[in-house]
Amino acid sequence: MFDKVSFAFDDHVVLRDISFTVPKGSTNILLGASGSGKSVVLKLILGLLRPDAGTILVNGQHVNHMTERDLLRLRGDIGMLFQENALFDSLTVAENVGYRLYEETNMPEDQVRRRIEEVLGFIGLGDYVDRMPSDLSGGQRRRVAIARAMAAKPNVVLFDDPTTGLDPIIATTVDDEIVKLRDLEHVTSIVVTHQIRDAFYVATHEAVGTDGHVQIRAASEAQAERASFRVLHEGRIYFEGSAATLRASRDEFLREFLFMTLPPW
Repeated sequence: MFDKVSFAFDDHVVLRDISFTVPKGSTNILLGASGSGKSVVLKLILGLLRPDAGTILVNGQHVNHMTERDLLRLRGDIGMLFQENALFDSLTVAENVGYRLYEETNMPEDQVRRRIEEVLGFIGLGDYVDRMPSDLSGGQRRRVAIARAMAAKPNVVLFDDPTTGLDPIIATTVDDEIVKLRDLEHVTSIVVTHQIRDAFYVATHEAVGTDGHVQIRAASEAQAERASFRVLHEGRIYFEGSAATLRASRDEFLREFLFMTLPPW
């Protein structure tokens, strides 16, 4: 939860008195032009930056004045997918996915291996466990990064432009993983993106598990409420609401921002 949060780099005000809440198990999609403060929001959540004013709560804990030790503990319950994937080229897929478990927990190695195989199976890369990142496509590397973010079973996952640089078909496989995390693992997520198509896909689809198989389909009206949009503009939350409300808006700025990016594609 952000409550009247403001942040500036010296004289450059990035966020002005913004407030919002992300309900547990839902997805918040954060849109805005470059430099509007989207990635700053993620860094504030992680405690990498401190707000100039206001209160930030993550899992009910005040982030503002946490010590570094407390922040490390808090981050243990947050998964982060970076734009660059940040995989270790010299480690196998399994070693990348399990890195945090190996380095930051006392979990026995056999249990770590089982968890690695579990999350790689979840994202459809169970056969790639001993491959090197150089053997994978861009979309597969992005999905491995998602597996690493979820390996420790975090309650919150932050996505920073998860589909940037991917073609639309491969990007959809990444979108599907975000939907699956929300609907099947009940993870709370914040998705920062410039890719309007992918944002609407995540907001308007749902994952359903039946007899061990997962189907991604158009979301029901009730399920669609588990995703919301917020648009940052000039340091403030300019819009917040559902995909349908955003798409139907006649606001001049929003129409210009979304121009030629909405369906039909």
